Amino acid sequence: MAESEPEQEPEAETAGDAEPQVVERDLTMSRAMVEAIAHEMREDEEVFYMGEDVADYGGIFDSTEGLLEEFGHDRIMDVPISETAYIGAAVGAAQEGMRPIAELMFVDFFGVCMDQIYNQMAKNTYMSGASVSVPMVLTTAVGGTYNDAAQHSQTLYGTFAHLPGMKVVVPSTAYDAKGLMHNAIRDDDPVVYMFHKRLMGIGWMPAPDGPKTPVPEEAYTIPFGSADVKREGEDVTVVTLGLHVHRALEAAAELADDGIDAEVIDLRTLVPLDTETVRESVAKTGHLVVVDEDYRSYGVTGEIIASVAEDRLADLEGVERVAVPDVPLPYSRPMENEVIPGAEDVAAAVRSVRSTESGAE
Repeated sequence: MAESEPEQEPEAETAGDAEPQVVERDLTMSRAMVEAIAHEMREDEEVFYMGEDVADYGGIFDSTEGLLEEFGHDRIMDVPISETAYIGAAVGAAQEGMRPIAELMFVDFFGVCMDQIYNQMAKNTYMSGASVSVPMVLTTAVGGTYNDAAQHSQTLYGTFAHLPGMKVVVPSTAYDAKGLMHNAIRDDDPVVYMFHKRLMGIGWMPAPDGPKTPVPEEAYTIPFGSADVKREGEDVTVVTLGLHVHRALEAAAELADDGIDAEVIDLRTLVPLDTETVRESVAKTGHLVVVDEDYRSYGVTGEIIASVAEDRLADLEGVERVAVPDVPLPYSRPMENEVIPGAEDVAAAVRSVRSTESGAE
């Protein structure tokens, strides 16, 4: 299995023959994202950020906190509540050589501006015969667990990954958030950067243990299409992303007390997708559980299972998937907790798959 990217120290800029000094601090995911954005804005005047409540307010999930003070309203721009207009403006700016970052406050709002995202941002390079590129980042908050009902609580990873032309990034830790953001801004293709609001580390929405990690001050990139093995194990492979990386790790700790050694893989990006790391893990464990906060049908869980079955079907002794049922996300806290998988659901799926000698669900 390939070595995990977070274990590699980034190169620091040094003067003369001085030894590189890598300074790490514990950062929340929001601070790590802002640090990467600020660095790229200092390095390239063509990088700017636009969205609703991203300037004076600093982003409702602290996604731009502090950037206005350094870069001003010309480069940190609040926009009217017209997603179609400003996403379209970002596409045009990108095609003219700028590198915009456009924030869609909630991924649920994609319906308002899907023509700009899918028929313009994702397709214009292809439709123009590569005479234009669209080097822009679409950032957006995803996920439930804070009772904001059906129109503000979806993840929709699979929706964007299903549509060709866009790279799709889903960080789960501060370290990954910074490295993936650097890579996203520098990429010459459109990137959808989906951050889970529960992982951002904002005061009014406490994060679980795990997303706040040591982060180097220096700039570094994490390549797209490079999954990370967050926990090695021998008995079962658990594949997931975003918030559910931490819920899977919690389940793995519980399962270890019962003598079940779970390997937890964080996909980090859906497009491109690192199927090789998943397949190698399944070849070792023989059992696969895929966990996702997106809807169960036609989504990420099915795609991962299919990609393994196409190449490693003989290795599979059992498979389970854990996802949100095909219902709108409820406002009621008990009902929302019922439909969004928890660590106990992951643990139950692992126990089930371990008791199944062959076949899929």
